[in-house]
Amino acid sequence: MALMPVTEALSAILAGAEPLAEEMVALDAAHHRVLARDVAALRTQPPQAMSAMDGYAVRSTDAADVGARLKVIGEVAAGRPFDSPVGPGEAVRIFTGGVIPEGADAVVIQEDTAVDGECIAITEAAIRGRHIRPAGIDFSKGDVLLAGGTRLSDRDLSLAAAMNYPALPVRRRPRVAVLATGDELVMPGSTPGPGQIVYSNGYALRALARAEGADTIDLGVAADTIEATTQGIRRARESGADILVTTGGASVGDHDLVKASLETEGVAMAFWRIAMRPGKPMMHGRLDGMRVIGMPGNPVSSYVCSWLFLVPLIRALSGQAVVHHARETALLGRNVAANDQREDYLRARLEVRGDGVVTATPVNHQDSSLLANLAVARALVIRPPFAPAAAAGSACEILRLPN
Repeated sequence: MALMPVTEALSAILAGAEPLAEEMVALDAAHHRVLARDVAALRTQPPQAMSAMDGYAVRSTDAADVGARLKVIGEVAAGRPFDSPVGPGEAVRIFTGGVIPEGADAVVIQEDTAVDGECIAITEAAIRGRHIRPAGIDFSKGDVLLAGGTRLSDRDLSLAAAMNYPALPVRRRPRVAVLATGDELVMPGSTPGPGQIVYSNGYALRALARAEGADTIDLGVAADTIEATTQGIRRARESGADILVTTGGASVGDHDLVKASLETEGVAMAFWRIAMRPGKPMMHGRLDGMRVIGMPGNPVSSYVCSWLFLVPLIRALSGQAVVHHARETALLGRNVAANDQREDYLRARLEVRGDGVVTATPVNHQDSSLLANLAVARALVIRPPFAPAAAAGSACEILRLPN
């Protein structure tokens, strides 16, 4: 099978990826959930004109001259309106958030008055509308303020509360199951035996998925047998996973059994080799409603492929308005060689110069097993197939990695 271009592979993975079902969740549980539909304000904010400062509510014509004296006839505090209108020569003591009483059209702040018994003297002329928040200055009932597909921020939750929503309609979280394969893998904290390595891929992949709003299921490590691998696949189905991610066993060696196990379980494979570096041996297929992505075993390949393919799929199933990663332009920090037929994703450090220009410097060693280089990288420099050699200072495309 010919190597599939990256864009075609991503299109295949995203094909038919419709947002998951809607559910209602309380505001406190809605942080970073994806709004299922547009939400309109249930009330006007503020519902009435309110004072923006502590001072006195007055008729601007009565307080237009310095030295004018007004009789204080009452008091307004937040949540305690004054029921009588303000007449000629009168003022009402008012505090921030208090409703502007009928007849008043300005607020004179307390620093611009002098108190004299039951009266005040104006020391700075009032201006009509000054220090008043008009009704609806924030929003009005019926205004659509939160759009479907929004991943809700902390500020969005505050806005929704002010709009009078105790709960919001959001998309169900995608469930992502992660299954590692390999007789050589031992868990962190173990003492590896001869030829063994410490398992690391799943920790990054599950963290990536959770950061995108998915729920994760850790299926552990399966031995290099068809039976163990198929049991892991069945557990993913039984757990209700929307996505099964396997790591390792995706190549074509005698001990790479994931593809055979998936096909044995009835997975229809769309592809299993991609024209990219790192990550050529990557697979994708579907098993009923469960989408399957077979990641390479090398940790850098596994991570890069997860960032490029798994994350957009999670976003699509979550109903996010923006699914694809945003590409940016930077300047190369060092020379890079000509590329072959595979699209290259070079781990790179980022530096912002004094003039605001971003420089991306690929790390010296791009071997797909080197986790230390992955940890210091802040972006991937994208090198298209057959790209010519490029000199330091020339423009390049980058994808920023999550912090």
